[in-house]
Amino acid sequence: MIDWQAKWIWNEGEESPRNQWWMFRKRFDITSREWGSAKLSITADSRYVLYINGKQVGRGPVRSWPSEQAFDTYEVGHLLKAGQENVISVLVMHFGTTNFCYVRGRGGLLAQLDILQNDKVLQSVRSDNSWKTAQYQAQDTRSPRISCQLPFTENIDGRLIEAEWVEVNYDDIRWEQAVEIGSVGMEPWTSLVPSEIPFLTEEPIQPTRVTSLKKVKGITWSTNIELRNHMQLESTNHANKVGFVGYIATIIRMESTAKVMLGFVYSTRNFGLCSIDGKHYHPHQFLAKGQEKYLELELTAGDHLFMMDVTDIDHGDGFHMGIDSEANVEIVSPIEHESPFITIGPFMTKEYINDEPHRNPFEKFRDPNSNDPIVRDFQGVLTISSIHELDRFKEWIRPIPLPLVSRADVFAHSIWNREEIATPVPTSFNEAIATAATPAIVPKYEDYDTQFIVDFGKEYSGFLEFEIEAAAGTVVDFYGFEYMNGDYRQEMYRMDNTLRYVTRNGYQKYISNVRRGLRYVMVTVRNMNSPVKIHRLRMIQSNYPVSEIGQFVSSDPLLNDIWEISRHTTKLCMEDTFVDCPTFEQTYWVGDSRNEALINYYLFGSLDIVKRCLKLVPPSKEVTPLYMSQVPSGWNNVIPNWTFFWAIACKEYYDQTEDIDFVQDMWPKVKYTLDYYLTHLNKDDLFSISAWNLLDWAPMDQPNEGVVTHQNMFLAKTLKEASTLADIAGDLQAKVDYEQAYSSLKAAINKALWSNEKNAYSDCIKRNGELSETYSMQTQVVAYVCDITDGERKKIIENYLVNPPSDFVQIGSPFISFFYYEALTKAGKHSFMLDDIRKNYGVMIEYGATTCWEMYPQRIGDEIDPRNLTRSHCHAWSAAPGYFLGKYVLGVSSAAPGWKKVIINPQPGDLDWAKGAVPLPNGGVVQVEWRKNDKQFTLHVDAPEEVEIEIKAPVDYELILN
Repeated sequence: MIDWQAKWIWNEGEESPRNQWWMFRKRFDITSREWGSAKLSITADSRYVLYINGKQVGRGPVRSWPSEQAFDTYEVGHLLKAGQENVISVLVMHFGTTNFCYVRGRGGLLAQLDILQNDKVLQSVRSDNSWKTAQYQAQDTRSPRISCQLPFTENIDGRLIEAEWVEVNYDDIRWEQAVEIGSVGMEPWTSLVPSEIPFLTEEPIQPTRVTSLKKVKGITWSTNIELRNHMQLESTNHANKVGFVGYIATIIRMESTAKVMLGFVYSTRNFGLCSIDGKHYHPHQFLAKGQEKYLELELTAGDHLFMMDVTDIDHGDGFHMGIDSEANVEIVSPIEHESPFITIGPFMTKEYINDEPHRNPFEKFRDPNSNDPIVRDFQGVLTISSIHELDRFKEWIRPIPLPLVSRADVFAHSIWNREEIATPVPTSFNEAIATAATPAIVPKYEDYDTQFIVDFGKEYSGFLEFEIEAAAGTVVDFYGFEYMNGDYRQEMYRMDNTLRYVTRNGYQKYISNVRRGLRYVMVTVRNMNSPVKIHRLRMIQSNYPVSEIGQFVSSDPLLNDIWEISRHTTKLCMEDTFVDCPTFEQTYWVGDSRNEALINYYLFGSLDIVKRCLKLVPPSKEVTPLYMSQVPSGWNNVIPNWTFFWAIACKEYYDQTEDIDFVQDMWPKVKYTLDYYLTHLNKDDLFSISAWNLLDWAPMDQPNEGVVTHQNMFLAKTLKEASTLADIAGDLQAKVDYEQAYSSLKAAINKALWSNEKNAYSDCIKRNGELSETYSMQTQVVAYVCDITDGERKKIIENYLVNPPSDFVQIGSPFISFFYYEALTKAGKHSFMLDDIRKNYGVMIEYGATTCWEMYPQRIGDEIDPRNLTRSHCHAWSAAPGYFLGKYVLGVSSAAPGWKKVIINPQPGDLDWAKGAVPLPNGGVVQVEWRKNDKQFTLHVDAPEEVEIEIKAPVDYELILN
């Protein structure tokens, strides 16, 4: 228990600035010659990197709600120097805007070092106004958001880095004094909670090869503009979607008449009618390339008014714009402002809460007969053909603040070149990048920049690190992505996975402070006026620390490969919580994590991360009693199934651990939200709600309003599991109530949602009260998994599991395959599960996957579209084989809470042999090896003595225990 005496500190500047990094230091002498331990406890808003006497100690804090601010405690005694001056140095990165992993608080640092002997504090160093602070000027505060889910890209000017600031002897006399802003318990951090998980790993990974080398000529200019935060100023405090009506405008100033290419490298959002000097260009007139759009035209010397209708519903994707021309081009403000961009509008804004139905409130602005004066103003903007006419709309004009306009769009500069010429990769360069045995000298081309792509061999997540030697002012751009095949590269649209570094003169080393996921990294070296040497380029892989206890190998090499990519996927998606993916979102999606937890139990056996994830959900009741779909987050979004999966996962955690204290703690929180869900039962006793009623990306009928069948079924299953939790917690009345609620809901489902004509469950009840005409395999699978079916209907659904009707919507994602495999194994159809794994995951292996894809690939007719395989190439909700191969092919499953009893019941299918191991929750493993020969099944099992083992032989085989 820490006796907090430290003060929260910050600086004299803004309380919550956008994208600012600040350095803090405290020098101190240690009076004691020896001590037992030295514990440094620390937290910050938003993130920190801690150093002691120049050595990096750790990063943090783990994501948390501001009202339950997490802190870390490090043992640092080995880093301190007795009788000498020491220094604590902390880099604090404050986001200043809410995202899917962080809820905006304010800038702050809290740190306390206690030097102890036999639990007695000999000396304490506490954050207070004696600390020094200075802004980390090397990070460009105008760098754009990575995505709506994440904070900001890195744009680092190495010429402004004073690397020695973390050292004892650094002269900080010019730094300002830190400001005390409050004591422990202040708003918004009203309570401090120690991190309950171990520190994440940091493991260096070398590249395997250089895949390509080009000489390139880049484009003239680009920017990424944060329109959402400009159109609705309050949107820095939430991560909800914002709809707005308006235009963006600027002046394109040409030095001479020339051809110009306008480019918009992400045109799916905020991309409407374009006007240049009053001439209109419709989106269909632009050249399309993926999600990019380009318009080539000739502009005369002088000023040209550019406007675009950016009316849309925006989640924070950014407005990407670029210009390329042989002539000199300048972008200037139409109203003589320091920012080159203005908006005309917004004429209207709307914040979307809880994914409410997107009934377009902007349609009236398209009505040519409207008499609404605001609508007429909006429509009148399109008649403007020169700067002078803007004055008519001056009441609507607002300059976009410079902090929201990036100096460059590194993503655009990475994927859009004026000219590219491929050249052979020198063997010496390839070897030097891959091994770092000697410096890699970057090939230099006259009048061209140099661009090369490095392959790390697998997907990884963590922090880029590089050591480089260059002249001052050399620009090195890094762009991470997940997939390429030959000349095709899948671009990271909707995610700015880049880092720009401007070199100082000579040798320098930089370790990124922004987490990213990638397999490949494109490196573009610009302004190379003298040779550039890369001494090292690597990833610092960072994940939850796991031991690879679970093992699986069999007579089928394809299944072995599939199990391996499932393991690697799950590992990469274990950070300070489970995350959906290590690249695009890095978000703790509550529903995804239920399946991830089960997979983890069989691969790694980690418990603390599961417990932490489950405990992070209930504080979202301050936003909604239905609990949020991703936490801690500023997106007020409910996916009912995700809350149901969370409650089910609480029961499964008890099954795994027999942790009764956990159940006692969580039960009131489970009951709290389920009681709210039960208030949404309609007159027919069916669950009906307005929310994001998602289960699969496939074309099911799952409207965001009304009665959706799969949700009713999962609610029924949740009520059944909750009755068991209530029993364990000693709440006998709730046990009875939930059993009755389960039975009532099950009966209502079977009465209202089964079609006798189709012999299946319809996907939903439409708003007119009629059954939907859409029938999906997803809904039938859920019915079977949730024990909704009985008697003849159960037999019908069992047949569908192995003979899906062709007119039913088919399984659309690996996420749903998890439930499909649950249904197949429950029905005893294990061979069908193996065939499906081989079919769907085998495609991933065929296309070079090292991790499991978010989606199954799109098809053109019967052929796979090689350029539309998936969005995310690493998604933990897809790692189902890591669980099912261990549980059913090895045949290892728990038969009592805490795995006190284990059943060994292998299902060999067409395999000849298999062997592996499954971790136990209290330590140790169950090892299984089996081989079949004709009708004999030879089995060897090794397990701790205290675990009761029950062995079942596969059907039709003679069991021989070895």
